[in-house]
Amino acid sequence: MKAILQRVASASVTVDTQLISSIGKGVLVFAAVAPDDSSKEVESMAAKVLKMKMWPDEAGGTKGSKPDFHGAAGGEKARELYDLFVLKVQELYEKDKVKNGVFQAMMQGMRYLFPYMG
Repeated sequence: MKAILQRVASASVTVDTQLISSIGKGVLVFAAVAPDDSSKEVESMAAKVLKMKMWPDEAGGTKGSKPDFHGAAGGEKARELYDLFVLKVQELYEKDKVKNGVFQAMMQGMRYLFPYMG
């Protein structure tokens, strides 16, 4: 099981033009379940997600563990590989449909979620 957490100003899920759920400022969690996952992985992932330093505490700060970026590539190398990744996806897909943000910037964006229709 994998999870990606992202702070959002707002996020919503709409299916067939019907609003399913929405949040204001908060944390958006993208969760992926592998074929061999069980309740053990679910419990472990839930605990990891809730331990992240992204959740408000009573004093108005945040509680939890900070994300670990120690294994992340350094600034210039990471930028080069990120740019190469975007170019490769544009090359392999349709360049005009692949949009880019600003690398290492604090960005605000609207999330429109589409469920996988397998």
